[in-house]
Amino acid sequence: MDSYARDRTFVPPGRPLGVVLAQSRDDVVATMRWASEHRVPVVPRGAGTGLAGGATAVDGCVVLSLARMTAIRELSPQDEIAVVEPGVITADLDRAAREHGLMYAPDPSSYEISTIGGNLATNAGGLRCVKYGVTRDSTLGLEVVLADGRVLNTGRRTMKGVTGYDLTGLFVGSEGTLGVITAATVRLRRAPREMATVAAEFTSLRDAAAAVSAIVAAGCQPSMLELMDRTTLQAIDDWKNIGLEPSTRAMLIAQAEGSADEMAALCGAASFVAVSSTPEEAAELIGIRRLAYQAKERLGQCLVEDVCVPRSVLPEMITTIEEVAARHGVMIATVAHAGDGNVHPVFVFDRGLAEPPEEVWTAADEVFRAALDLGGTLTGEHGVGLLKKRWLGLETGPVAAELHQGIKQVFDPLNILNPGKAI
Repeated sequence: MDSYARDRTFVPPGRPLGVVLAQSRDDVVATMRWASEHRVPVVPRGAGTGLAGGATAVDGCVVLSLARMTAIRELSPQDEIAVVEPGVITADLDRAAREHGLMYAPDPSSYEISTIGGNLATNAGGLRCVKYGVTRDSTLGLEVVLADGRVLNTGRRTMKGVTGYDLTGLFVGSEGTLGVITAATVRLRRAPREMATVAAEFTSLRDAAAAVSAIVAAGCQPSMLELMDRTTLQAIDDWKNIGLEPSTRAMLIAQAEGSADEMAALCGAASFVAVSSTPEEAAELIGIRRLAYQAKERLGQCLVEDVCVPRSVLPEMITTIEEVAARHGVMIATVAHAGDGNVHPVFVFDRGLAEPPEEVWTAADEVFRAALDLGGTLTGEHGVGLLKKRWLGLETGPVAAELHQGIKQVFDPLNILNPGKAI
């Protein structure tokens, strides 16, 4: 059971009573009916790749794994939709869509190991958010098993629909606290025929952030705009030997349909700019970005955060993170889905510690408060889980907190679904 009790965080799990390996909606229904009758907590889980403690077991719970529900029930090129079960790997859905000239737009860095169900639970984002939005923007409808075992169908198969309240949007990002998603109708999009990729190296992290603002302001409409700091690049170079120059403090990777010349020209402060000439070169450049988290995990345990700020203040947010790291003597390796202002400061600490030391928590507190002061949010895509609950009130306030608890009471009156998480 231990392998099902934790996610990818350092958060120590509780001890579950058992694990259910659901293979169908009926398995989920039976589990929830039993749990409701006996008032046993249930922690739904996908692949366990979450970074906020949202899938961590609580004492005396049943862990409900949906990883074996892997069917793509339908893929309709005519309607540009797919109906998928929660255990489908994100990249597998994208590959299936591309056989028909389509794609599944949400693209978290963990797309080769994360599941659609986990993406739905956290409203995951990813590398293509700057153009296509987050998971909620590609979700049309859901099949959900409620806390008492009833089955609810929300949303629609059409691109438009305003009947009733938006229950689909409510469940996406609810982190398993309102119901268990057993299927989703998702939107597919036409795959672009030609993509141009730019990689630019900067001697200043702030200059790289300024280039992001310039590319967006110029109307280039990038589908990817990713930023990595020196600490991240050094970790990747130590692992994979990417030929990092001593003067490089940041790298920007941008991708868009058509020509890359304008994006390259807008990286005027860059010390080096490369434009891919083949799909293989583009994949190699993007592959560097996808190595970021694994490279940082090699340095120690990681507290991975995901504040999001308006793009106009991204340089200020980046500068603040650097100042916080220096002030507290904490290693912070930063990457960003820079095109939508989503910044991932990763706080690295010794692997032998049970949880981050006090200086890491203090540094994280300052980063969170700075993001809120700049008009941002505590989490752009990872969710609240357990890790961010201590700061939740700073953003939501008492009125929203009361409404959240009221919604929870309607859907889960016995408080058995993922208790203690998210709200």
